[in-house]
Amino acid sequence: MSHVVLAADAASYRTAGKTLVDAVSLSVTCGSRLAVIGPNGAGKSTLLRMLAALLQPTGGDIHLDGESITRLTPLERARQFAFVGQSETPDPQLIVEDYVALGRIPYHGTFTKAQDRESVAQALHRVKIAHCSGRRIGSLSGGERQRVHLARAITQQPAVLFLDEPTNHLDPKARSELLSLVAGLDVTTIAVLHDLPLVAPFATHVAVMHSAQLVAMGTPDETLTPRIVSDVFELDVLRLRHPSQERELMVFETPDTSPHPYPRSL
Repeated sequence: MSHVVLAADAASYRTAGKTLVDAVSLSVTCGSRLAVIGPNGAGKSTLLRMLAALLQPTGGDIHLDGESITRLTPLERARQFAFVGQSETPDPQLIVEDYVALGRIPYHGTFTKAQDRESVAQALHRVKIAHCSGRRIGSLSGGERQRVHLARAITQQPAVLFLDEPTNHLDPKARSELLSLVAGLDVTTIAVLHDLPLVAPFATHVAVMHSAQLVAMGTPDETLTPRIVSDVFELDVLRLRHPSQERELMVFETPDTSPHPYPRSL
């Protein structure tokens, strides 16, 4: 049985009289990749920030290895969790290598400077961006910048990596490549994703949010069903055989509600 790393126990978040997350319970096992999906305003990013100890639940609790994360000191949190947000905006004049080295701050005094430099070099290599180590961040493409943000997070050596819509503003090829990189890191990952076709190839598990509640949790096959996709996203899902590979394709479409000019029997 897989070891549970992180668990939410009826975690809620309410502010200004509004419930953003309502009594969500879920668990994340070691090495898994959890995609949190749902329509706009469903509570995805709020849930992610609670799981990452960036927001404290107003009800319930979050546990890391069985202990409440509210007991974590800022230093402990920085060593356990790495977070890549939707709008990372470092100084565009920063050199890539120096920016990635910021991920080593939680370990200052623990390792030698040579070891820290080696960790940075390894992170840049793992996300295939080492050739940009001497460039300024402002000179990078969107896809390159996201890889640099990911490298900075990796240097923290986190138990759990959190990604909040990491494929925003990327072209289709860059989106797929970035998530493939993350999947190959062998790090427990929780990612908010809005692009449904990317979910099944990336995630081992899916949490479906709707109206602040968790409405489904399981594997992609268990959660991306026609009923759930229709109820939550108001979309149809089609499962098709890939024309040249031994795998299935999922296609998500808006239902056709327009009147047909001819009877369907013709």
